[in-house]
Amino acid sequence: MSNRYVYGIVESDEGLAFETDAVGGADRVYPVEHRRLAAVVSDIDTTEPEETDEDAKRHDEVLRELMERDGGRTVVPMQFGMVFESDRALKNVLRGARPAFRRTMNDVEGTVELGVKVVREEDADVDREAVVEDVSERLESIADGSVENGLFSDRLVLNRSYLVDRDDREAFDEAVATLEESYDDLIFKYSGPFAPYSFVDVHIGAQ
Repeated sequence: MSNRYVYGIVESDEGLAFETDAVGGADRVYPVEHRRLAAVVSDIDTTEPEETDEDAKRHDEVLRELMERDGGRTVVPMQFGMVFESDRALKNVLRGARPAFRRTMNDVEGTVELGVKVVREEDADVDREAVVEDVSERLESIADGSVENGLFSDRLVLNRSYLVDRDDREAFDEAVATLEESYDDLIFKYSGPFAPYSFVDVHIGAQ
C-alpha cells in the first residue's frame, strides 16, 4: 500500500486533483480532506524520501502550481519529506492541528513569498548599513512582513524573504527594479514567487 506524501494544506475546494510531475515519480496530486481543510498529496512507496535536487524542485513546483490554479489559492506549505502511512493518520493530524492551520492560513491568505539577495561586486567598497536601511525602507512598506536569512558569503550584503500580497506584487517588482538601477556596484538576485515557507510555523509529525 502506498503512502501519502504531503505538499501543503489548503481550503477544501474543487480542482485540487491534477496531473503533474510529483515527488518520487508520481504523476498526480489529489486532496485528503477533513472538514474544510485538505492536505494535497501524492502517492509514494517510502516513508523516508531522499531529498534529491530533482524531487526538491518537484515539491516546490507542485506548491507553485497549486498556488496559481483557479486565480490563486492560499497554501500552508509543508517542508520536504512529510509522509503519512494512511489517509486516516493524515486526517487525525488535520483534526488535531486544525486551529493552528486555520490561524496560519489567515496569516498568509492571499500572499506569496519573494526572496531578495543583495551581493556586492568583487572588490567593491559598500556601506552595508546604509544599503540595508535603503532596501528596507523601500521594500518593507510594500511587504506584509520579512524574515532575515543568513549571510553565508562576505559579499552578501542582504538576504531576506518577504511576504507580499498578490495585489502588491507589481509594486514590489517595480521597487526591486528601481533599487537595481540605483546601485552600480551591487547585484540584486530576486526570486519567487514561493509558497510562504518562511512565514509558517506549524510543525506536525509524520505517521
